Amino acid sequence: MGYKRIEPNMTFAEVSLLKSMEHNRSLKRLEKINQVINLSQVEEILMSHYTIGSSREGADAYPPLMLLKGLLLEKWYRIDSDPELKNQINDRISFKKFMGLSFDQHSPDHSTFSRFRGRLSKEAMNRINSVVLQQFSRKGLVINEGAAVDARLVQSASHPISNEEIKKQRDNRETPEGKLDKNGNLLKFSRDLESDWIIKNDKPHYGLKEHACVDTNHGLVLSTDLTPASVSDSIYLPHCIAASCHTKDPIGKLYADKGYYGEPNSGFLHMNGIADGIMRKDTRSTKLTDYEKERNKGISKKRYIVDQYFGLSHLHSHAFRARFTRIVKNILDALFRQMAFNLFRGGRILGTVDVAAALFRVRRRPALSRSGMLVSIRSSLPVWTFKGIFSAASRSSNSANRRSTVSRSLSYFPRT
Repeated sequence: MGYKRIEPNMTFAEVSLLKSMEHNRSLKRLEKINQVINLSQVEEILMSHYTIGSSREGADAYPPLMLLKGLLLEKWYRIDSDPELKNQINDRISFKKFMGLSFDQHSPDHSTFSRFRGRLSKEAMNRINSVVLQQFSRKGLVINEGAAVDARLVQSASHPISNEEIKKQRDNRETPEGKLDKNGNLLKFSRDLESDWIIKNDKPHYGLKEHACVDTNHGLVLSTDLTPASVSDSIYLPHCIAASCHTKDPIGKLYADKGYYGEPNSGFLHMNGIADGIMRKDTRSTKLTDYEKERNKGISKKRYIVDQYFGLSHLHSHAFRARFTRIVKNILDALFRQMAFNLFRGGRILGTVDVAAALFRVRRRPALSRSGMLVSIRSSLPVWTFKGIFSAASRSSNSANRRSTVSRSLSYFPRT
């Protein structure tokens, strides 16, 4: 038993089909993500943790990197289930190209994706996310200058039973039979045994709590974890900071809201040489000074980035509710979401950096015709950069407006 072979050679039909998809946005976006990081390091980690395929017996297994890419597609394109992921892969050429499947190969079965997700560990996904962030750091992105920490509530995948049913069970628990279910196990109020209750804004919530640490420069997610909802935000701050150290440089400053304020957290930051960016709050004996109020306003302008990540997760990944009833599976799901978010955001940032580098590699100022139109720029810039710069000009209906738009664009080129 080994891994299924992916044939690198393409048929004439496949070459012709790919040529017709040169302007496919989805394919271009996925190819760019493939170029953002070196996936060989990710594959090494997967091979060390995913032992399927090492036996000589049985059918060949799918390469783990292919399955990982499939689960990333599930996050990027808001696919709600593994069976739907299988259907989308079979239906979309861009998905097959990204995963390394030939056009005549079928997608792995939905149960294959489910088993792959279950066999991966939290340690493996944390290592993979750390490798991704380290590669971004080597490409010039500063991810340790500042970090923002916050937590949000996540609804349980299994709603608790009604209050009337709870009252009946409590009345019946006076007898030994009422304390056990039909299998002899201790009777619980929900199928989700690892979630818990919490009161927030005078409303009860049953579920989990996600703790996240986000880079304030680029919005990359440094760490994420899940706990029962009853766990306090403030006591989880040291764990978030420890899980967010991916390079040799320590975190410069940590930003957090008033819920994290207290002597234990302030002392922890001071002991580790991290600047304190936790918002202050009133106490019974003292009120906030004008300076502290202004300081809180400044911190809120920095720590909004973590709320932005939570909002995007709610909108695009349905992260407001847990997907599974076991907390271990939900943690892995959150780590997959972290990787998908970082790859997409990092790819966009590095793409912008590449454009700027291409612009500043121009040796001389481009020549202009009498009408002010650009005549010699295609030779010095990539086609996609050229199209991106002049997209606004192409939308202008009037030729005079088009010339003025191009002239304004040229003012951003460096003079040499």
